[in-house]
Amino acid sequence: MPEMFIDGRFTAGIGAARIPIIDPATEEVIGDVPRGGAADVDAAVAAAASAFTAWRRTPANERATLLHEVARKIDEHMAELAILLTQEEGKPLPENEEELEWTKNSFHYYAELGRHEIGRVIPPGDPAQFNFVLKEPYGVVGCITPWNYPLLLLAWKVAPALAAGNTVVIKPSEYTPLATLKLAEIAFDHLPPGVVNVVTGYGLEAGEPLVRHSHVPVIAFTGSVATGQRIASIAAPMMKKLHFELGGKDPMVIGPDMDIVTGVRALAYSALLNAGQVCTSTERVYVPAGMYGTFAEELAGFISTLRLGNGLDAGVDIGPMLRDPFRRKVQAHIDDAVARGAKVLVGGRKSARFERGFFYEPTVLIDVDHTMQIMREETFGPAIPLMPYRDFDEAIRLCNDSVFGLGATLMSHDARLVKRFFEEVKAGTIWINDPLTDNYAGPFGGMKLTGGGRELGQEGLDEFREVKHVHWDIEGGVKAYWYPY
Repeated sequence: MPEMFIDGRFTAGIGAARIPIIDPATEEVIGDVPRGGAADVDAAVAAAASAFTAWRRTPANERATLLHEVARKIDEHMAELAILLTQEEGKPLPENEEELEWTKNSFHYYAELGRHEIGRVIPPGDPAQFNFVLKEPYGVVGCITPWNYPLLLLAWKVAPALAAGNTVVIKPSEYTPLATLKLAEIAFDHLPPGVVNVVTGYGLEAGEPLVRHSHVPVIAFTGSVATGQRIASIAAPMMKKLHFELGGKDPMVIGPDMDIVTGVRALAYSALLNAGQVCTSTERVYVPAGMYGTFAEELAGFISTLRLGNGLDAGVDIGPMLRDPFRRKVQAHIDDAVARGAKVLVGGRKSARFERGFFYEPTVLIDVDHTMQIMREETFGPAIPLMPYRDFDEAIRLCNDSVFGLGATLMSHDARLVKRFFEEVKAGTIWINDPLTDNYAGPFGGMKLTGGGRELGQEGLDEFREVKHVHWDIEGGVKAYWYPY
């Protein structure tokens, strides 16, 4: 029976209530976890705060060795973790195998980056002085992680936080906590007690007490704008450091020079990965007017060949959505679009092939515009709306016509269009011809309502370090500019 992980031990926590965990492909209960609350958060934060004193002073080379060991253990248990992830959140097994590769290698990457430097020496204002900058850990970091990539987005927070010398309290999504607890069991068990803690529970009962806790100076959160705004309103009076990634409404522009087959394949992948339940999913598509009809037909034909099913089954391309409320939101966006004049070329309804499970047919819509919810609000599901554009000026304007700014993709080999796109589109990541790829050394994050935090790269490490300037006069003595004048 999975339990919370606090101070190096597994515990059922203070209360007796538990949360059932459901397989989205079968709707069967596959386990349950404690319904943690404020008292459990207090215990976890106390353990993390106590461990921080020694962990921050652990030599960087030793911390690196311990983080490499986390990665080694993940690799050793890759198959077991991939199956558990698929049972919890539905992605096909190959996608979860990729998630675990990224999870493992994120710990490897930050193990090395964490011992690279802790600041810099700067030129002094006087020969007798020594000036340097230190980058120091904050203390306890509260990591509130989402359900769509439970371990990947955990690693993008926990690995740099630990490498920087912080300790962490993780609050996983109540939908997908099992893989996180398994990770604590198999990969964090060698770390000093209290360095990593996991409290399971609902947002209001466990997440909010973590945000409010006076001994948690940093909150790292991936999730909805509404929850991010709630966290910000609570944290503002305490001046906490906030590290946010709040979703997106990512556009893809098909360049006039792009061959249709390549464009269709890239779009299908970027829009339908994890059944469209990705913060960087392509959710708005702009196609040159002259190729719009042909492109739409080719896309609908290709989408019709994709295989929907249980992510544990061989040959499945797209798994279920997480829960019925998320599926209903997709349907509501499609219904709104159709009511305003859009047409469904393929899909547009929950799958009738499955008696159980939260399956939704991948969908292609045409004749959409920016008055429709599906072009303005985050859909987070397997829907692809296509809109024609007259010229590249209009394509860029449409891309920027959003409150979100996480990522944007251009499919083109025209260097002039590429340069305009990455210079003029306001988004944290610009993909040219290869959407949804990441780079361990390159920062990931967004602009506008998506939030300003960055994960991965040097920037991802610096998010968990605060800066101190040391100004040291080695000679000492009375200065001519002191009183009296």
